[in-house]
Amino acid sequence: MYDYLKGRLVSKQINSYRGSHIVIDVNNIGYFVLTGKSTIERLKDNEEVKIYVSLSHKEDSMSLTGFITKEERDIFNILQSVSGIGVKLALLILDEFSITELIDIMIREDSKELSRAKGVGVKVAQKIIIELKDKLINWSNVTPVDVSDIQTKEVEKEAIIEVQSVLISLGYSTNEAKSAIKEVLNYKKECKKTEDILKYSLEFLSRMT
Repeated sequence: MYDYLKGRLVSKQINSYRGSHIVIDVNNIGYFVLTGKSTIERLKDNEEVKIYVSLSHKEDSMSLTGFITKEERDIFNILQSVSGIGVKLALLILDEFSITELIDIMIREDSKELSRAKGVGVKVAQKIIIELKDKLINWSNVTPVDVSDIQTKEVEKEAIIEVQSVLISLGYSTNEAKSAIKEVLNYKKECKKTEDILKYSLEFLSRMT
């Protein structure tokens, strides 16, 4: 229903009985948007903002949750696909870890590291990793990136495929993923690992939106 809201940031609250939130004025309509501490700390009062939102629909209420980047919003939605993970816990996880850190944890299956997030015990962390790893890295449905025109001898093919898989799971097209990966491999020669290629690919794609 909604992809993003673009308007003036009217207020922001981290500690509130209604939860951490911001209010955005869009054409004289104030939108109440739940969000995390890490998002609020990057915003300034009265600035013009573009917030990517997710609509949550319960039996007796609807709410919007917002993020500065599309990737954060999409990872938030993916987290909520795990049974027992709601808005509050998904926000706490994203307050603790960046996108690349979180995806790296999934790839390494590091439940101990994931359990550092408030409200996430080891068993919950293991459940999240089991349910989400395949969603983030869907090997069977991904066509390998054509990197024949790039010098990639020192970069493992598996790392490139993992990055493309994650980008596609976040809603990017195959062509967008290929363009980002090629850009990184051409201009960031030091990138050899999955998490490094992913980090700069996301930065490249964020500049394109």
